[in-house]
Amino acid sequence: VVEQLLMDSNANQAIICDNLRKVYPGKDGNPDKLAVRGLSLALPKGQCFGMLGPNGAGKTSFISMMVGLTKPTSGTAYAHGMDIRMDMDDIYTNMGVCPQHDLLWETLTGKEHLFFYARLKNLKGAALVKAVNDSLKSVTLFHGGVGDKQVGKYSGGMKRRLSVAISLIGDPKVVYMDEPSTGLDPASRNNLWNIVKEAKRNRAIILTTHSMEEAEVLCDRLGIFVDGEFQCLGNPKEVYISFLNLKYYCSNTSKIIYHCNAIQLKARYGGAYIFTVTTPPEQESEIEQLVHRLSPSANKIYNLSGTQKFELPKQEVRIADVFHAVERAKSRLSIHAWGLVDTTLEDVFIKVAKGAPVFNDVA
Repeated sequence: VVEQLLMDSNANQAIICDNLRKVYPGKDGNPDKLAVRGLSLALPKGQCFGMLGPNGAGKTSFISMMVGLTKPTSGTAYAHGMDIRMDMDDIYTNMGVCPQHDLLWETLTGKEHLFFYARLKNLKGAALVKAVNDSLKSVTLFHGGVGDKQVGKYSGGMKRRLSVAISLIGDPKVVYMDEPSTGLDPASRNNLWNIVKEAKRNRAIILTTHSMEEAEVLCDRLGIFVDGEFQCLGNPKEVYISFLNLKYYCSNTSKIIYHCNAIQLKARYGGAYIFTVTTPPEQESEIEQLVHRLSPSANKIYNLSGTQKFELPKQEVRIADVFHAVERAKSRLSIHAWGLVDTTLEDVFIKVAKGAPVFNDVA
């Protein structure tokens, strides 16, 4: 897809990454570190793309290349048609960045930060003052004179909100946010999400996060990034059921990496229900038999002191059947508690990040 878009001069893509690769040379006898393994990605205007992945997966290395902090080892990327290898000075005028760690001056106020960055985006006069005040209001740093306080007196959450405001000042067309909600309380986080949802209407946003909830709320598309490459891509609102034509191979380090010829994401949050039930420990085997009568392919994923948790493939079981079976079993078993829930995006992420397929051959 990326190769076709690169050949199309009329392609309406805000960001195109073409086989982007980053290798950090080894030092003191250590081997080279391959941080990003040939990443290709296209992102249109008006879309927020989320990158999920464990620490050390290469997400921040990717962002660092895109914002010009480090140069790619090979490959390149384009922001509104401008090459990150040669046109970064022009790209900066249309780019916003919220880094993973706040880069702020402790002795400047929040308002002074925004004035500084807004002037870099060539804002002047009344437009400059309005942009700064609107930014402070959007991240709830305007009222009570908070914007006029030195940043050194801000809490961690206030600094994070200021960093997000800086990334959006001056109406940039491309924005990179590296874990933007880190350290925020629930109310501030929800407010921040509303800001990002509004901001993505006329720009492209690439966002890295560890929060599954944040990914679902903000992102139009998601990629789970593990060991320098995407393990899967999809729409978070139809989440993960199947790997079609799943193949795997062992690398030189004997680590299993799963490759999908096609990935189909459908049915909200996975292809299985999670059934949890608590009984006296001596009744565990009877519960297991009950579960396997409901779903022959059920998989026990947790067992401790009478509490058992099972994955029930959706194509084998109906919710009503589970309710009826549990009600009938209550007449002969001591069921202290039970529950049936959908697989969450977090469950999916953990499994993919560990290098394991989510479900076996579910079509």
